[in-house]
Amino acid sequence: MFRAAVVVAVLARVSATAHADEVACRRTDVTFTPASITGPRLPLKSQMVVWIETATGAYVDTVFITDAVGRFGIGNRPGQFDFNSGIAWPYGRRVTTFPVWAHTKPETFPALYFQDGRDDGLSHSPGQCSKDRHFCQPWHPSEPQFDAVTCATSNALTDKGKVSASPGDVSLYPPRSDLTMQPEDMPEVAMYETMNVFDAISRATPEENVAARLSWPVPASMADGDYVLVAEVSREFDHNETYSEEAYPSPNVAYGAWGLPYRGQPSVIYRVPFTLGPTGTVAYALDYAGYGDPDGNDGEVRPPDATITTGVAGSGAGRLAVATENGTSYRIKVEPFNEMDPSAPSAATDLEALEIESNRATLYWTAPGDDGIAGRAASYEIRFRVGEPVTEANFADSTILEAIPAPEESGTLQSMPIERLLFDTEYSIGIRATDNCGRVGPLAVTTFKTAPRVNGEVDACFVATAAYGSVLASDVSMLRSFRDRFLAHSVLGQLFIQTYYTFAPTLSGVIAESDPLRELAREALGPIIERVRGH
Repeated sequence: MFRAAVVVAVLARVSATAHADEVACRRTDVTFTPASITGPRLPLKSQMVVWIETATGAYVDTVFITDAVGRFGIGNRPGQFDFNSGIAWPYGRRVTTFPVWAHTKPETFPALYFQDGRDDGLSHSPGQCSKDRHFCQPWHPSEPQFDAVTCATSNALTDKGKVSASPGDVSLYPPRSDLTMQPEDMPEVAMYETMNVFDAISRATPEENVAARLSWPVPASMADGDYVLVAEVSREFDHNETYSEEAYPSPNVAYGAWGLPYRGQPSVIYRVPFTLGPTGTVAYALDYAGYGDPDGNDGEVRPPDATITTGVAGSGAGRLAVATENGTSYRIKVEPFNEMDPSAPSAATDLEALEIESNRATLYWTAPGDDGIAGRAASYEIRFRVGEPVTEANFADSTILEAIPAPEESGTLQSMPIERLLFDTEYSIGIRATDNCGRVGPLAVTTFKTAPRVNGEVDACFVATAAYGSVLASDVSMLRSFRDRFLAHSVLGQLFIQTYYTFAPTLSGVIAESDPLRELAREALGPIIERVRGH
């Protein structure tokens, strides 16, 4: 088996007559256009995975997978598979996302469950829920926060789960790889990233209605011959008459009415036979080859039938848009290349963070080239660390930033917003580019510190934050959760909150500057925290 995530460059041979940095490059480019959909209340983007098989159907390698499954682990997380869904929904193992791929590849992973073992409910103890940088808390469809494009609060708390106690209880999907261990988490959370072998090839879902191209560096050990590229595309809330909300309703569980029924049409499959050789030829696929199991129980491809929508952009067989090239219509194109790659990408220049606030900043840089300073790189990798610099040695272990833009032509000024940062905190951010042949450019790094908390901001528990030194401290998160879930829903609780916010900011400023006062504050909060833990 080949692992494209590990083979980051194909250095087959160096030409004696070429530039010293020039290498032979075998790569396969895949072009497709995700189609947008209109109508659903939650028009979430499609998810997609692409893999290679031999002409006889043997699995070779996964070359691309969207972040939701490959990085954020929606296929292997706490909660039963038929939980409802919503924007950045945190729970429910989505085994219906890529069932054909999941059953085809050889890898398996430990199955994850809620810490209390109850996988049929959305409500869990604050002591088992840690801060979540990516997912949001579940909302009822009647609440205004339900349709928010991003989390309505930056203080979402979720249960990151635990590994099943049964050695034979496995998942076909990887766990999340974006987590930093927090006190409320089970010890195995620290191992999720190591378990996940697909993180390195995970990318954000490409922009809809815009042609996307991914380049797969062909491993040097892979023989020329006939292969098949397989793409599986899924989409939540893609309902039709067969796969309707009535046919697949909300589950009958606690808080089952939170979110909306997501189980519309199943995943659809596209297959493109192609040939690797000295003179690769372009191959196309227009029609879908079939669809996956609606319940995710097997990896069989059901042949096309009338239950799958056709002729509707973004829905069913139309999740990839039709494009035309030289008179040929297609939804997905495969083009092998054999060429010389003059050099690796250059480094991004002029990297700096500007417009720095207490919880956000904007990152700016000048785009590098594909070959040195010429052309356009294929992709960026941007990672960050808190309180220490990003280096070549620790870059692979640093936290990945989400929603990274595609590279522009060399010399173009690019930018991206960085949200949900901690106030008064030092961040180091590193960026490097990769070219179409998988060659990685030099690392560029910048460091900045977010602004202090703005007067009047009352998201955090002031005194507790001052006492414990971080808004992410587990006891601070627990107190904040208790405030939001219990105190805010009673008259006496609301009166306490109002009084607290009147005096706490000034008091916390004094406490934060004195170690003895911080120790006294922790001692005073101790009994309260113990009561909250047992609530």
